[in-house]
Amino acid sequence: MAMIRLLKPLEYYEQKYGTWAYGFNKLYLMMEKQHNRGQEGAGIASVSLKNEPGTEYMFREKAEGKDAITEIFSRVTEEMKGELLMGHLRYSTTGKSGLTFVHPFLRRNNWRAKNLCLCGNFNMTNIGEVFQFLTAHGQSPRIYGDSYITLELMGHRLDREVERLFVEAKEQNLEGRAITDYIDSHVEMANVLKKTMCHYDGGYVMCGMTGSGEMFSVRDPWGIRPAFYYHDDEIIALASERPVLQTTFDLQADDICELLPGQALIVHKDGDMRLEQIMPAQQLSACSFERIYFSRGSDRDIYQERKRLGEQLTPAIMHAIDNDVDNTVFSYIPNTAEVAYYGMTDGFRQQGYNVRTEKVVWKDIKMRTFIADNSERNDLAAHVYDISYGSLRPGIDNLVVIDDSIVRGTTLKESIFKILDRLHPKKIVMVSSSPQIRYPDYYGIDMARLEEFCAFRATIALIEERGLWQLVNDTYLACKRELENYTAEPTPLCNRVRDIYEPFTVDEINQKIVEMLRPDDMQAPIELVFQSIEGLHKACPNHPGDWYFTGHYPTSGGVRLVNQAFINYVEQTLKKQ
Repeated sequence: MAMIRLLKPLEYYEQKYGTWAYGFNKLYLMMEKQHNRGQEGAGIASVSLKNEPGTEYMFREKAEGKDAITEIFSRVTEEMKGELLMGHLRYSTTGKSGLTFVHPFLRRNNWRAKNLCLCGNFNMTNIGEVFQFLTAHGQSPRIYGDSYITLELMGHRLDREVERLFVEAKEQNLEGRAITDYIDSHVEMANVLKKTMCHYDGGYVMCGMTGSGEMFSVRDPWGIRPAFYYHDDEIIALASERPVLQTTFDLQADDICELLPGQALIVHKDGDMRLEQIMPAQQLSACSFERIYFSRGSDRDIYQERKRLGEQLTPAIMHAIDNDVDNTVFSYIPNTAEVAYYGMTDGFRQQGYNVRTEKVVWKDIKMRTFIADNSERNDLAAHVYDISYGSLRPGIDNLVVIDDSIVRGTTLKESIFKILDRLHPKKIVMVSSSPQIRYPDYYGIDMARLEEFCAFRATIALIEERGLWQLVNDTYLACKRELENYTAEPTPLCNRVRDIYEPFTVDEINQKIVEMLRPDDMQAPIELVFQSIEGLHKACPNHPGDWYFTGHYPTSGGVRLVNQAFINYVEQTLKKQ
Protein backbone atom coordinates (compact mmCIF):
# COMPACT_ATOMS: atom_id res chain seq x y z
CA MET A 1 0.00 0.00 0.00
CA ALA A 2 0.99 3.62 -0.48
CA MET A 3 -0.77 6.80 0.64
CA ILE A 4 0.10 10.47 0.29
CA ARG A 5 -1.63 13.58 1.62
CA LEU A 6 -0.37 16.85 0.14
CA LEU A 7 -0.62 19.53 2.83
CA LYS A 8 0.08 22.61 0.70
CA PRO A 9 -1.99 24.05 -2.16
CA LEU A 10 -1.34 22.10 -5.37
CA GLU A 11 0.21 25.19 -6.95
CA TYR A 12 2.93 25.07 -4.29
CA TYR A 13 4.28 21.73 -5.56
CA GLU A 14 4.14 22.82 -9.19
CA GLN A 15 6.13 25.94 -8.40
CA LYS A 16 8.66 24.23 -6.12
CA TYR A 17 9.12 20.93 -7.99
CA GLY A 18 8.28 22.04 -11.51
CA THR A 19 5.38 19.67 -12.19
CA TRP A 20 1.69 19.33 -11.38
CA ALA A 21 2.33 15.57 -11.04
CA TYR A 22 4.57 15.79 -7.96
CA GLY A 23 2.19 13.68 -5.85
CA PHE A 24 1.69 11.08 -8.56
CA ASN A 25 5.43 10.85 -9.17
CA LYS A 26 6.00 10.10 -5.49
CA LEU A 27 3.14 7.60 -5.45
CA TYR A 28 4.59 5.86 -8.51
CA LEU A 29 7.98 5.54 -6.86
CA MET A 30 6.45 4.20 -3.64
CA MET A 31 4.54 1.56 -5.57
CA GLU A 32 7.50 0.49 -7.70
CA LYS A 33 9.62 0.14 -4.56
CA GLN A 34 6.99 -2.28 -3.22
CA HIS A 35 6.62 -4.13 -6.52
CA ASN A 36 7.72 -7.60 -5.47
CA ARG A 37 7.30 -10.95 -7.21
CA GLY A 38 3.80 -12.35 -7.50
CA GLN A 39 1.73 -9.17 -7.80
CA GLU A 40 -0.87 -9.53 -10.54
CA GLY A 41 -2.57 -6.15 -10.43
CA ALA A 42 -2.38 -2.57 -9.23
CA GLY A 43 -4.68 0.37 -8.64
CA ILE A 44 -4.55 4.05 -7.70
CA ALA A 45 -7.06 6.65 -6.58
CA SER A 46 -7.07 10.37 -5.94
CA VAL A 47 -9.39 12.96 -4.38
CA SER A 48 -9.48 16.64 -5.24
CA LEU A 49 -10.71 19.02 -2.55
CA LYS A 50 -11.21 21.93 -4.95
CA ASN A 51 -13.43 20.54 -7.74
CA GLU A 52 -16.91 22.06 -7.89
CA PRO A 53 -20.24 20.16 -8.03
CA GLY A 54 -20.85 18.87 -11.52
CA THR A 55 -17.23 17.86 -12.00
CA GLU A 56 -15.47 14.67 -10.92
CA TYR A 57 -13.50 14.85 -7.70
CA MET A 58 -12.73 11.19 -6.95
CA PHE A 59 -10.70 9.22 -9.50
CA ARG A 60 -9.59 5.61 -9.76
CA GLU A 61 -7.54 3.50 -12.20
CA LYS A 62 -6.93 -0.26 -12.04
CA ALA A 63 -5.09 -2.76 -14.22
CA GLU A 64 -3.99 -6.39 -14.24
CA GLY A 65 -0.70 -8.00 -15.22
CA LYS A 66 2.99 -7.54 -14.51
CA ASP A 67 2.98 -4.09 -16.15
CA ALA A 68 -0.06 -2.87 -14.23
CA ILE A 69 1.78 -0.04 -12.45
CA THR A 70 3.08 1.41 -15.70
CA GLU A 71 -0.34 1.07 -17.30
CA ILE A 72 -2.32 2.85 -14.60
CA PHE A 73 0.11 5.75 -14.34
CA SER A 74 0.11 6.15 -18.12
CA ARG A 75 -3.60 6.96 -17.81
CA VAL A 76 -3.07 9.72 -15.23
CA THR A 77 -4.08 13.13 -16.56
CA GLU A 78 -3.94 16.60 -15.03
CA GLU A 79 -7.68 16.52 -14.27
CA MET A 80 -6.99 13.67 -11.80
CA LYS A 81 -4.64 15.71 -9.63
CA GLY A 82 -5.67 15.98 -6.03
CA GLU A 83 -4.49 16.40 -2.48
CA LEU A 84 -5.22 12.78 -1.48
CA LEU A 85 -3.50 9.90 -3.30
CA MET A 86 -3.61 6.17 -2.69
CA GLY A 87 -2.11 3.12 -4.39
CA HIS A 88 -2.22 -0.63 -3.97
CA LEU A 89 -0.47 -3.69 -5.37
CA ARG A 90 -2.65 -6.80 -5.55
CA TYR A 91 -1.13 -10.04 -4.28
CA SER A 92 -3.83 -12.73 -4.16
CA THR A 93 -4.16 -14.61 -0.89
CA THR A 94 -7.34 -16.61 -1.38
CA GLY A 95 -7.23 -17.67 -5.02
CA LYS A 96 -9.61 -14.97 -6.31
CA SER A 97 -8.17 -12.98 -9.18
CA GLY A 98 -9.32 -10.62 -11.90
CA LEU A 99 -9.79 -6.88 -12.22
CA THR A 100 -12.86 -7.04 -9.93
CA PHE A 101 -10.59 -7.95 -7.00
CA VAL A 102 -7.88 -5.35 -7.64
CA HIS A 103 -7.84 -2.58 -5.03
CA PRO A 104 -8.81 0.22 -4.39
CA PHE A 105 -12.54 -0.39 -4.02
CA LEU A 106 -14.91 2.51 -4.51
CA ARG A 107 -18.36 3.19 -3.04
CA ARG A 108 -20.15 6.08 -4.77
CA ASN A 109 -22.73 8.56 -3.51
CA ASN A 110 -23.93 12.05 -4.43
CA TRP A 111 -22.89 13.27 -0.98
CA ARG A 112 -19.13 13.83 -1.07
CA ALA A 113 -18.72 12.67 2.51
CA LYS A 114 -20.42 9.33 1.73
CA ASN A 115 -17.99 8.41 -1.05
CA LEU A 116 -15.48 5.87 0.23
CA CYS A 117 -12.33 4.48 -1.40
CA LEU A 118 -10.66 1.56 0.35
CA CYS A 119 -7.60 -0.63 -0.02
CA GLY A 120 -5.67 -2.82 2.36
CA ASN A 121 -3.13 -5.43 3.22
CA PHE A 122 -5.32 -7.95 4.98
CA ASN A 123 -6.91 -11.33 5.29
CA MET A 124 -9.91 -11.69 7.58
CA THR A 125 -10.65 -14.99 9.31
CA ASN A 126 -14.29 -14.29 10.19
CA ILE A 127 -15.70 -12.82 7.00
CA GLY A 128 -18.70 -15.18 7.26
CA GLU A 129 -19.77 -13.63 10.54
CA VAL A 130 -19.37 -10.11 9.15
CA PHE A 131 -21.41 -11.07 6.10
CA GLN A 132 -24.17 -12.39 8.34
CA PHE A 133 -24.08 -9.15 10.35
CA LEU A 134 -24.56 -7.10 7.19
CA THR A 135 -27.37 -9.22 5.79
CA ALA A 136 -29.12 -9.28 9.18
CA HIS A 137 -29.21 -5.48 8.95
CA GLY A 138 -30.79 -5.57 5.51
CA GLN A 139 -27.76 -5.19 3.24
CA SER A 140 -27.11 -7.39 0.21
CA PRO A 141 -23.40 -7.24 -0.72
CA ARG A 142 -22.91 -7.95 -4.43
CA ILE A 143 -19.75 -10.01 -3.90
CA TYR A 144 -18.78 -12.41 -1.12
CA GLY A 145 -15.22 -11.38 -0.32
CA ASP A 146 -13.50 -9.65 2.57
CA SER A 147 -12.64 -6.56 0.51
CA TYR A 148 -16.17 -5.86 -0.73
CA ILE A 149 -17.81 -6.77 2.55
CA THR A 150 -15.44 -4.46 4.41
CA LEU A 151 -16.22 -1.67 1.94
CA GLU A 152 -19.96 -2.13 2.53
CA LEU A 153 -19.67 -2.36 6.30
CA MET A 154 -17.43 0.70 6.56
CA GLY A 155 -19.60 2.51 4.02
CA HIS A 156 -22.65 1.73 6.13
CA ARG A 157 -20.97 3.20 9.23
CA LEU A 158 -19.86 6.23 7.20
CA ASP A 159 -23.47 6.78 6.11
CA ARG A 160 -24.54 6.73 9.76
CA GLU A 161 -21.82 9.24 10.64
CA VAL A 162 -23.02 11.59 7.90
CA GLU A 163 -26.62 11.21 9.07
CA ARG A 164 -25.53 12.05 12.63
CA LEU A 165 -23.93 15.24 11.37
CA PHE A 166 -27.01 16.08 9.29
CA VAL A 167 -29.11 16.02 12.45
CA GLU A 168 -26.56 18.20 14.25
CA ALA A 169 -26.60 20.68 11.38
CA LYS A 170 -30.39 20.88 11.41
CA GLU A 171 -30.35 21.42 15.17
CA GLN A 172 -28.10 24.42 14.50
CA ASN A 173 -30.69 25.76 12.02
CA LEU A 174 -28.39 25.31 9.05
CA GLU A 175 -29.92 24.98 5.59
CA GLY A 176 -28.94 23.92 2.06
CA ARG A 177 -25.26 24.14 1.19
CA ALA A 178 -24.41 25.10 4.76
CA ILE A 179 -25.49 21.62 5.90
CA THR A 180 -23.20 19.99 3.34
CA ASP A 181 -20.28 22.19 4.36
CA TYR A 182 -20.89 21.37 8.01
CA ILE A 183 -20.92 17.63 7.31
CA ASP A 184 -17.80 17.75 5.12
CA SER A 185 -15.90 19.64 7.81
CA HIS A 186 -16.96 17.51 10.80
CA VAL A 187 -16.75 13.88 9.67
CA GLU A 188 -15.17 11.90 12.49
CA MET A 189 -13.47 8.87 10.95
CA ALA A 190 -12.57 7.52 14.38
CA ASN A 191 -16.29 6.88 14.96
CA VAL A 192 -16.52 5.01 11.66
CA LEU A 193 -13.42 2.92 12.31
CA LYS A 194 -14.35 2.00 15.87
CA LYS A 195 -17.78 0.77 14.77
CA THR A 196 -16.36 -1.09 11.76
CA MET A 197 -13.11 -2.75 12.81
CA CYS A 198 -14.47 -4.16 16.07
CA HIS A 199 -16.26 -6.79 13.95
CA TYR A 200 -13.07 -8.24 12.47
CA ASP A 201 -10.69 -11.04 13.38
CA GLY A 202 -7.55 -11.10 11.27
CA GLY A 203 -4.35 -9.37 10.31
CA TYR A 204 -4.71 -6.10 8.46
CA VAL A 205 -3.68 -2.59 7.65
CA MET A 206 -6.71 -0.85 6.16
CA CYS A 207 -6.35 2.41 4.23
CA GLY A 208 -8.98 4.70 2.83
CA MET A 209 -10.18 8.15 1.90
CA THR A 210 -13.53 9.84 1.51
CA GLY A 211 -14.86 12.24 -1.09
CA SER A 212 -14.93 15.02 1.47
CA GLY A 213 -11.18 14.69 2.09
CA GLU A 214 -10.75 12.38 5.08
CA MET A 215 -7.79 9.99 4.91
CA PHE A 216 -7.00 7.14 7.28
CA SER A 217 -5.06 3.97 7.94
CA VAL A 218 -5.74 1.50 10.76
CA ARG A 219 -3.67 -1.48 11.95
CA ASP A 220 -4.98 -4.67 13.55
CA PRO A 221 -4.81 -4.87 17.38
CA TRP A 222 -2.25 -7.69 17.32
CA GLY A 223 0.12 -5.79 15.03
CA ILE A 224 0.21 -8.72 12.59
CA ARG A 225 0.61 -6.65 9.42
CA PRO A 226 2.99 -3.66 9.35
CA ALA A 227 2.62 -0.01 8.32
CA PHE A 228 4.97 2.98 8.51
CA TYR A 229 4.36 6.70 8.12
CA TYR A 230 6.18 10.02 7.81
CA HIS A 231 5.00 13.62 7.96
CA ASP A 232 6.40 17.11 7.60
CA ASP A 233 4.91 20.46 6.61
CA GLU A 234 4.48 19.37 2.96
CA ILE A 235 3.27 15.77 3.03
CA ILE A 236 1.96 12.88 5.07
CA ALA A 237 2.87 9.50 3.62
CA LEU A 238 2.25 5.89 4.62
CA ALA A 239 3.57 2.60 3.20
CA SER A 240 3.75 -1.07 4.06
CA GLU A 241 7.54 -0.96 4.31
CA ARG A 242 9.92 1.56 5.86
CA PRO A 243 12.62 1.66 3.13
CA VAL A 244 9.96 2.74 0.63
CA LEU A 245 9.50 6.00 2.51
CA GLN A 246 13.23 6.40 3.02
CA THR A 247 13.98 6.11 -0.69
CA THR A 248 11.00 8.13 -1.92
CA PHE A 249 11.52 11.09 0.40
CA ASP A 250 15.26 10.78 1.16
CA LEU A 251 14.83 10.00 4.84
CA GLN A 252 16.68 8.22 7.61
CA ALA A 253 15.12 5.20 9.29
CA ASP A 254 14.63 7.17 12.52
CA ASP A 255 12.60 9.82 10.67
CA ILE A 256 9.85 7.26 10.15
CA CYS A 257 7.29 5.98 12.65
CA GLU A 258 5.51 2.65 12.81
CA LEU A 259 1.75 2.58 13.19
CA LEU A 260 1.08 0.77 16.46
CA PRO A 261 -1.32 -2.17 17.01
CA GLY A 262 -4.95 -1.06 17.09
CA GLN A 263 -3.93 2.47 16.17
CA ALA A 264 -5.21 4.64 13.34
CA LEU A 265 -3.55 7.50 11.53
CA ILE A 266 -6.32 9.93 10.64
CA VAL A 267 -5.92 13.02 8.46
CA HIS A 268 -8.82 15.46 8.51
CA LYS A 269 -10.03 17.39 5.48
CA ASP A 270 -8.06 20.44 6.63
CA GLY A 271 -4.80 18.42 6.78
CA ASP A 272 -4.74 18.05 10.54
CA MET A 273 -3.17 14.67 11.42
CA ARG A 274 -3.66 12.72 14.61
CA LEU A 275 -3.15 9.21 15.94
CA GLU A 276 -6.04 7.53 17.70
CA GLN A 277 -6.39 4.17 19.41
CA ILE A 278 -9.30 2.54 17.61
CA MET A 279 -9.15 -0.79 19.47
CA PRO A 280 -7.21 -1.84 22.55
CA ALA A 281 -3.83 -3.32 21.65
CA GLN A 282 -3.64 -7.08 22.16
CA GLN A 283 -0.59 -9.23 22.83
CA LEU A 284 1.93 -8.27 20.16
CA SER A 285 1.99 -10.84 17.36
CA ALA A 286 3.89 -9.00 14.63
CA CYS A 287 4.45 -11.45 11.79
CA SER A 288 7.93 -13.00 11.83
CA PHE A 289 7.54 -14.13 8.21
CA GLU A 290 7.49 -10.46 7.21
CA ARG A 291 11.08 -10.38 8.45
CA ILE A 292 12.11 -13.70 6.88
CA TYR A 293 10.50 -13.28 3.49
CA PHE A 294 7.58 -10.91 2.80
CA SER A 295 9.27 -7.54 3.40
CA ARG A 296 12.25 -6.25 1.47
CA GLY A 297 15.64 -6.98 2.93
CA SER A 298 16.80 -3.40 2.36
CA ASP A 299 15.25 -2.31 5.66
CA ARG A 300 17.96 -1.53 8.22
CA ASP A 301 16.62 -3.90 10.87
CA ILE A 302 15.40 -6.65 8.55
CA TYR A 303 18.81 -6.82 6.89
CA GLN A 304 20.51 -7.48 10.23
CA GLU A 305 17.82 -9.94 11.30
CA ARG A 306 18.19 -12.01 8.14
CA LYS A 307 21.94 -12.07 8.61
CA ARG A 308 21.46 -13.34 12.16
CA LEU A 309 19.09 -16.02 10.92
CA GLY A 310 21.87 -17.32 8.68
CA GLU A 311 24.66 -16.91 11.21
CA GLN A 312 22.79 -18.85 13.89
CA LEU A 313 22.66 -21.93 11.66
CA THR A 314 26.44 -22.34 11.62
CA PRO A 315 26.67 -25.05 14.34
CA ALA A 316 23.95 -27.20 12.75
CA ILE A 317 25.58 -26.88 9.33
CA MET A 318 28.97 -27.80 10.78
CA HIS A 319 27.44 -30.98 12.15
CA ALA A 320 25.79 -31.78 8.81
CA ILE A 321 29.10 -31.52 6.91
CA ASP A 322 31.08 -33.39 9.59
CA ASN A 323 33.18 -30.22 10.20
CA ASP A 324 34.68 -30.54 6.71
CA VAL A 325 34.61 -26.84 5.77
CA ASP A 326 37.62 -27.14 3.44
CA ASN A 327 35.69 -29.45 1.14
CA THR A 328 32.40 -27.57 1.19
CA VAL A 329 30.95 -24.97 -1.17
CA PHE A 330 28.39 -22.52 0.24
CA SER A 331 25.62 -21.00 -1.87
CA TYR A 332 22.00 -19.83 -1.72
CA ILE A 333 18.67 -19.96 -3.51
CA PRO A 334 18.11 -16.52 -5.06
CA ASN A 335 16.83 -14.05 -4.35
CA THR A 336 15.39 -13.62 -0.86
CA ALA A 337 17.88 -15.96 0.84
CA GLU A 338 20.91 -13.88 -0.18
CA VAL A 339 21.12 -11.86 3.04
CA ALA A 340 20.82 -14.98 5.23
CA TYR A 341 23.61 -16.47 3.09
CA TYR A 342 25.89 -13.55 3.99
CA GLY A 343 25.11 -14.14 7.65
CA MET A 344 25.77 -17.88 7.30
CA THR A 345 29.18 -17.38 5.68
CA ASP A 346 30.05 -14.61 8.17
CA GLY A 347 29.34 -17.10 10.94
CA PHE A 348 31.97 -19.47 9.57
CA ARG A 349 34.50 -16.69 9.01
CA GLN A 350 34.06 -15.50 12.60
CA GLN A 351 35.23 -18.96 13.63
CA GLY A 352 38.35 -18.60 11.51
CA TYR A 353 37.28 -20.61 8.46
CA ASN A 354 38.10 -19.50 4.91
CA VAL A 355 34.84 -20.60 3.32
CA ARG A 356 34.42 -21.28 -0.39
CA THR A 357 31.43 -19.47 -1.87
CA GLU A 358 29.88 -19.81 -5.31
CA LYS A 359 26.69 -18.70 -7.02
CA VAL A 360 25.63 -22.25 -7.77
CA VAL A 361 21.92 -21.63 -8.38
CA TRP A 362 20.41 -19.18 -10.87
CA LYS A 363 16.77 -18.19 -10.97
CA ASP A 364 15.42 -17.82 -14.49
CA ILE A 365 11.78 -16.95 -13.77
CA LYS A 366 10.61 -14.41 -11.22
CA MET A 367 7.77 -16.48 -9.89
CA ARG A 368 7.00 -18.10 -6.56
CA THR A 369 5.63 -21.54 -7.35
CA PHE A 370 4.01 -21.95 -3.93
CA ILE A 371 1.25 -19.51 -4.98
CA ALA A 372 0.72 -20.91 -8.49
CA ASP A 373 -2.28 -23.06 -9.34
CA ASN A 374 -1.80 -26.75 -8.63
CA SER A 375 -2.14 -27.64 -12.30
CA GLU A 376 0.76 -25.39 -13.24
CA ARG A 377 3.06 -25.74 -10.26
CA ASN A 378 5.05 -28.86 -11.17
CA ASP A 379 5.76 -27.69 -14.70
CA LEU A 380 6.83 -24.25 -13.50
CA ALA A 381 9.01 -25.63 -10.74
CA ALA A 382 11.01 -27.76 -13.15
CA HIS A 383 12.11 -24.69 -15.11
CA VAL A 384 12.59 -22.00 -12.47
CA TYR A 385 16.27 -22.68 -11.66
CA ASP A 386 19.56 -23.50 -13.35
CA ILE A 387 23.10 -24.12 -12.05
CA SER A 388 26.67 -22.92 -12.52
CA TYR A 389 28.40 -25.90 -14.08
CA GLY A 390 31.89 -26.61 -12.78
CA SER A 391 31.33 -24.66 -9.56
CA LEU A 392 32.42 -27.55 -7.31
CA ARG A 393 34.62 -30.66 -7.46
CA PRO A 394 32.53 -33.75 -8.27
CA GLY A 395 32.54 -36.39 -5.54
CA ILE A 396 34.77 -34.27 -3.27
CA ASP A 397 32.85 -31.16 -2.27
CA ASN A 398 29.81 -30.93 -0.06
CA LEU A 399 27.28 -28.37 -1.19
CA VAL A 400 25.47 -26.21 1.38
CA VAL A 401 22.56 -24.23 -0.06
CA ILE A 402 20.40 -21.88 2.04
CA ASP A 403 16.85 -20.78 1.28
CA ASP A 404 14.52 -18.51 3.26
CA SER A 405 11.89 -21.22 3.75
CA ILE A 406 10.69 -24.62 2.60
CA VAL A 407 6.92 -24.63 2.16
CA ARG A 408 5.53 -27.29 -0.16
CA GLY A 409 8.84 -28.70 -1.31
CA THR A 410 7.61 -28.74 -4.91
CA THR A 411 10.54 -26.72 -6.23
CA LEU A 412 13.06 -28.84 -4.36
CA LYS A 413 11.66 -32.11 -5.70
CA GLU A 414 10.92 -31.03 -9.26
CA SER A 415 13.86 -28.74 -9.92
CA ILE A 416 16.52 -27.87 -7.36
CA PHE A 417 17.57 -31.32 -6.16
CA LYS A 418 17.67 -32.64 -9.73
CA ILE A 419 19.86 -29.88 -11.09
CA LEU A 420 22.16 -29.79 -8.05
CA ASP A 421 22.74 -33.51 -8.46
CA ARG A 422 24.21 -32.80 -11.90
CA LEU A 423 27.19 -31.23 -10.13
CA HIS A 424 27.83 -34.60 -8.39
CA PRO A 425 28.36 -33.20 -4.87
CA LYS A 426 29.52 -35.52 -2.13
CA LYS A 427 26.52 -34.39 -0.08
CA ILE A 428 23.81 -31.73 -0.35
CA VAL A 429 22.86 -29.85 2.81
CA MET A 430 19.66 -27.90 2.22
CA VAL A 431 19.29 -25.13 4.81
CA SER A 432 16.16 -23.14 5.70
CA SER A 433 16.58 -19.83 7.52
CA SER A 434 13.06 -20.34 8.93
CA PRO A 435 11.75 -23.24 11.02
CA GLN A 436 9.56 -25.98 9.56
CA ILE A 437 6.33 -24.45 8.24
CA ARG A 438 3.61 -26.65 9.69
CA TYR A 439 0.46 -24.52 9.67
CA PRO A 440 -1.44 -22.19 7.31
CA ASP A 441 -1.12 -18.45 7.74
CA TYR A 442 -4.74 -17.16 7.46
CA TYR A 443 -3.52 -13.57 7.99
CA GLY A 444 -1.58 -13.19 4.73
CA ILE A 445 -0.78 -15.90 2.19
CA ASP A 446 -3.80 -18.06 2.85
CA MET A 447 -2.92 -21.68 2.04
CA ALA A 448 -5.82 -23.30 3.82
CA ARG A 449 -5.04 -26.94 3.05
CA LEU A 450 -2.68 -28.53 5.56
CA GLU A 451 -1.56 -31.19 3.07
CA GLU A 452 0.12 -28.49 1.01
CA PHE A 453 2.94 -28.33 3.58
CA CYS A 454 5.71 -30.88 3.23
CA ALA A 455 6.23 -30.93 7.01
CA PHE A 456 2.59 -31.93 7.52
CA ARG A 457 2.72 -34.60 4.82
CA ALA A 458 5.90 -36.02 6.34
CA THR A 459 4.28 -36.16 9.77
CA ILE A 460 1.25 -37.99 8.40
CA ALA A 461 3.62 -40.45 6.68
CA LEU A 462 5.35 -41.10 10.02
CA ILE A 463 2.00 -41.64 11.70
CA GLU A 464 1.10 -44.20 9.04
CA GLU A 465 4.45 -45.98 9.32
CA ARG A 466 4.16 -46.33 13.09
CA GLY A 467 0.52 -47.32 13.18
CA LEU A 468 -0.62 -44.21 15.05
CA TRP A 469 -3.88 -43.59 13.19
CA GLN A 470 -5.68 -43.39 16.53
CA LEU A 471 -3.84 -40.09 17.01
CA VAL A 472 -5.38 -38.79 13.79
CA ASN A 473 -8.84 -39.90 14.89
CA ASP A 474 -8.41 -38.37 18.35
CA THR A 475 -7.18 -35.11 16.83
CA TYR A 476 -10.10 -35.06 14.40
CA LEU A 477 -12.61 -35.45 17.24
CA ALA A 478 -10.81 -32.83 19.33
CA CYS A 479 -10.98 -30.37 16.42
CA LYS A 480 -14.70 -31.05 16.07
CA ARG A 481 -15.23 -30.30 19.75
CA GLU A 482 -13.32 -27.03 19.43
CA LEU A 483 -15.55 -25.90 16.58
CA GLU A 484 -18.66 -26.82 18.51
CA ASN A 485 -17.47 -24.48 21.27
CA TYR A 486 -16.79 -21.66 18.83
CA THR A 487 -19.12 -18.68 18.72
CA ALA A 488 -18.94 -15.37 16.89
CA GLU A 489 -17.65 -13.82 20.10
CA PRO A 490 -13.90 -14.16 20.78
CA THR A 491 -13.42 -17.30 22.84
CA PRO A 492 -10.30 -19.12 24.01
CA LEU A 493 -9.74 -21.94 21.56
CA CYS A 494 -7.06 -24.60 21.34
CA ASN A 495 -5.22 -25.57 18.15
CA ARG A 496 -5.59 -29.33 18.41
CA VAL A 497 -3.67 -29.89 15.16
CA ARG A 498 -0.50 -29.37 17.18
CA ASP A 499 -1.13 -32.78 18.76
CA ILE A 500 -0.12 -34.72 15.64
CA TYR A 501 3.45 -33.37 15.78
CA GLU A 502 4.00 -34.28 19.43
CA PRO A 503 5.34 -37.86 18.97
CA PHE A 504 8.10 -36.78 16.56
CA THR A 505 11.33 -34.82 16.74
CA VAL A 506 12.31 -32.19 14.21
CA ASP A 507 15.03 -34.51 12.91
CA GLU A 508 12.58 -37.35 12.36
CA ILE A 509 10.30 -35.09 10.34
CA ASN A 510 13.33 -33.75 8.44
CA GLN A 511 14.39 -37.24 7.44
CA LYS A 512 10.91 -38.10 6.22
CA ILE A 513 10.74 -34.85 4.22
CA VAL A 514 13.99 -35.84 2.51
CA GLU A 515 12.56 -39.28 1.65
CA MET A 516 9.46 -37.70 0.17
CA LEU A 517 11.21 -34.96 -1.80
CA ARG A 518 14.24 -36.89 -3.03
CA PRO A 519 13.96 -37.68 -6.77
CA ASP A 520 14.18 -41.43 -7.51
CA ASP A 521 17.23 -41.18 -9.75
CA MET A 522 19.22 -38.83 -7.50
CA GLN A 523 22.74 -39.89 -6.45
CA ALA A 524 23.91 -37.41 -3.79
CA PRO A 525 22.73 -37.83 -0.18
CA ILE A 526 20.61 -34.99 1.22
CA GLU A 527 20.30 -33.53 4.70
CA LEU A 528 17.93 -30.78 5.80
CA VAL A 529 18.80 -28.11 8.37
CA PHE A 530 16.01 -25.88 9.67
CA GLN A 531 16.14 -22.80 11.86
CA SER A 532 14.97 -23.45 15.42
CA ILE A 533 12.04 -21.61 17.01
CA GLU A 534 14.48 -20.27 19.63
CA GLY A 535 16.80 -19.06 16.88
CA LEU A 536 13.92 -17.34 15.10
CA HIS A 537 12.94 -15.35 18.17
CA LYS A 538 16.54 -14.50 18.97
CA ALA A 539 17.05 -13.09 15.47
CA CYS A 540 13.67 -11.29 15.31
CA PRO A 541 12.92 -10.35 18.93
CA ASN A 542 10.34 -7.68 18.11
CA HIS A 543 8.23 -9.88 15.84
CA PRO A 544 7.01 -12.81 17.96
CA GLY A 545 4.20 -13.91 15.61
CA ASP A 546 5.24 -17.50 14.84
CA TRP A 547 1.96 -19.33 14.10
CA TYR A 548 3.30 -20.72 10.79
CA PHE A 549 5.81 -22.74 12.79
CA THR A 550 4.28 -23.33 16.24
CA GLY A 551 0.54 -23.17 15.59
CA HIS A 552 0.14 -20.45 18.24
CA TYR A 553 -2.38 -18.27 16.41
CA PRO A 554 -2.98 -14.86 18.00
CA THR A 555 -6.72 -14.78 17.24
CA SER A 556 -9.59 -17.19 17.76
CA GLY A 557 -10.40 -17.00 14.05
CA GLY A 558 -7.01 -18.41 13.13
CA VAL A 559 -7.39 -21.27 15.61
CA ARG A 560 -10.88 -22.03 14.32
CA LEU A 561 -9.69 -22.19 10.72
CA VAL A 562 -6.74 -24.51 11.41
CA ASN A 563 -8.98 -26.91 13.31
CA GLN A 564 -11.42 -26.82 10.41
CA ALA A 565 -8.55 -27.46 7.98
CA PHE A 566 -7.67 -30.69 9.79
CA ILE A 567 -11.30 -31.80 9.77
CA ASN A 568 -11.42 -31.11 6.02
CA TYR A 569 -8.22 -33.09 5.49
CA VAL A 570 -9.47 -36.17 7.36
CA GLU A 571 -12.89 -36.14 5.72
CA GLN A 572 -11.44 -35.70 2.22
CA THR A 573 -8.90 -38.45 2.87
CA LEU A 574 -11.69 -40.84 3.93
CA LYS A 575 -13.63 -40.02 0.77
CA LYS A 576 -10.67 -41.03 -1.39
CA GLN A 577 -10.24 -44.38 0.36
